[in-house]
Amino acid sequence: MTLYPHLSRRALLLGGATLGACLSAGMPSTPLARPRQHAQAHATDLGFNPVLTDLHRRTFHWFWDTANPANGMVPDATPGPAFASIAAIGFALTAYCIGVKSGYVTRQAAAARTLTTLRTLWNLPQSPEATGVSGHKGFFYHFLHMDSGLRYDRCELSTVDSAMLFLGALTSAAFFDGPAAEEAEIRKLGLALYERVDWHFVAHDNGLISMGWHPEPNLPDHDARGLIERDWSRYNEGMMVTLLALGSPTHPAGDWNAWMETIGGTWGPNFGEPHLGFSPMFGHQYSHVWFDFRGIADTFMRGKGIDYFINSRRATYAQRNYAIQNPGGFKDYGADVWGLTACRGPADVELTIGNRQVSFHEYGARGPQTGDNESFDDGTIAPTAGIASIAFAPDICIPLIQSLRKKYGSDLYGKYGFADAFNPTFPASYETPTGRHTRRAGWVAKDYLGIDQGPILCMLENHRSGFVWDLFNRSSVTGEIAKRAFRIAGFEAVAPNGQWLSA
Repeated sequence: MTLYPHLSRRALLLGGATLGACLSAGMPSTPLARPRQHAQAHATDLGFNPVLTDLHRRTFHWFWDTANPANGMVPDATPGPAFASIAAIGFALTAYCIGVKSGYVTRQAAAARTLTTLRTLWNLPQSPEATGVSGHKGFFYHFLHMDSGLRYDRCELSTVDSAMLFLGALTSAAFFDGPAAEEAEIRKLGLALYERVDWHFVAHDNGLISMGWHPEPNLPDHDARGLIERDWSRYNEGMMVTLLALGSPTHPAGDWNAWMETIGGTWGPNFGEPHLGFSPMFGHQYSHVWFDFRGIADTFMRGKGIDYFINSRRATYAQRNYAIQNPGGFKDYGADVWGLTACRGPADVELTIGNRQVSFHEYGARGPQTGDNESFDDGTIAPTAGIASIAFAPDICIPLIQSLRKKYGSDLYGKYGFADAFNPTFPASYETPTGRHTRRAGWVAKDYLGIDQGPILCMLENHRSGFVWDLFNRSSVTGEIAKRAFRIAGFEAVAPNGQWLSA
């Protein structure tokens, strides 16, 4: 663990399998909040209040300020080890479009930064070699050096992090639609990066997509080809991986029906109305940053009478319900302080809190226990968990944002918005290298993480205007990719706001 303080969320969720490769509920008795089924979850003319506007601007500037302007690499976290995260680059490419729309940067400046990034990615070496490369078969390694853009240590060739990178590149291609040569090249490279990917390379025989690949031979939990044996099954953020694989115009792969066969086991109350459970909130958010699931459904969701957007809304309410119930008795949990996901934590230590033992962690996938048995709760709250759900449930997420600002102030909120996480329960007497102790918020992480900042900014914008959804799903440049993926997966319009899929 100490060699890789920024291991992927999925590696941590899987425990020994992927981690080793990288390295060498019952319902509460109290009344629960219920979503207003007919409440407007998104409105294109919805304005921001000053609190949301300030958070939106500060979060954007994390991406603009921390990227390497010479090559477009974006750090996994700041402050922290100097390596880039390809997922953070994908969020940054999307953030630059939002920044132009919001007037934070000029279109010319954003186009220049975007083009530098895409040129770097396109020209970085790709091969099956273990060193001196950035990726293979069109995919990229999870972490790259900030200066050279080459593979960092022995990290995996990551399908999910590559997917977020490609989604950002495609969003750039959709946004920069002007006649200038610079914007034309952005469109060309954004599409080319996606079309270069060989999805067959990472497809298992069962039709599911592997979580990644290593060039090193004979690693445990890998097949003979070097693919990680674990694949994108069950309900989680992997939906975007399979959709991109299905939608490829050059090397399509994947089987949505095979994936649907794996997801039903977590359907249940999960601390709220029935929905597909996945304890950490990021699994309900990441795919929704770009893909617009509102008003469309595959055969599984048509059978349940909802869509995946409503599923994420129910999961958001369930997180708040869990905090209201607070079965672990953690400090400050309640109706306006809640949100569990993968995030920074105070320390890997077991301490006595009151009359019970609590196992704390430096990093991990936190969440209510909803049947997946891959998460835990140690009192660490991540602002991104609730804030990045604002598009699903603004009526409870906006009060959360306001409450966090009012209750914790500058202890939690700074130059780039909210710190990654805080834990009011963790004792001040225990020193920790991952953060600092504050009077109001308790332990507060010292870091900002790109994969937590990205969903905050993008989903704030989707709540405000639907901008990212419209760009990716309905533009003339990338709309056919989204439509092709959804149609192959068997999605159909089930509400008026999903009719675009049939157009």
